[in-house]
Amino acid sequence: MKNLITTVLFMLPICIFAQNTDYKVSSYKDEGFKAPNTHYIGEAWLNGVLQADDETDFNITKATFKANSTLDWHKHSTSQVLIYVDGEGYYQERGKDPVILKAGDVIKCDKETEHWHASTKDSDVTYLAIYGGGQPTTWTEVLTQEYYDSVADQLND
Repeated sequence: MKNLITTVLFMLPICIFAQNTDYKVSSYKDEGFKAPNTHYIGEAWLNGVLQADDETDFNITKATFKANSTLDWHKHSTSQVLIYVDGEGYYQERGKDPVILKAGDVIKCDKETEHWHASTKDSDVTYLAIYGGGQPTTWTEVLTQEYYDSVADQLND
């Protein structure tokens, strides 16, 4: 019995400390913050789910764009993967036709490829963007409301 009590008293602190490990936990379900109205039309929310550090060389950002919202043309110094988790959005790379992407779709944009992405006219869109932790986004051209509207008309025919 004395050995059992000694063993329990010895193991108790180990169990307590094992349960107190500090984890950094984030959730892509958090709304995030309303993005300042720069380089896009409409309303957007951003949640920095994971930031690059010494051990992880990529970021994960959740972006939610309200219907009828779009980013300007831009490019990244690393490839970018977009994982669509809700709604529908437009996506286009320079020199290619635009497409509609829906929840469940995944697309990779190669580094230094100029592109834009947005919600559709009638649907909010939420996606996870996975991209390198290096250089920031390079904004290349304003995407006008007229151009966005023409893409919406083209894809809704």
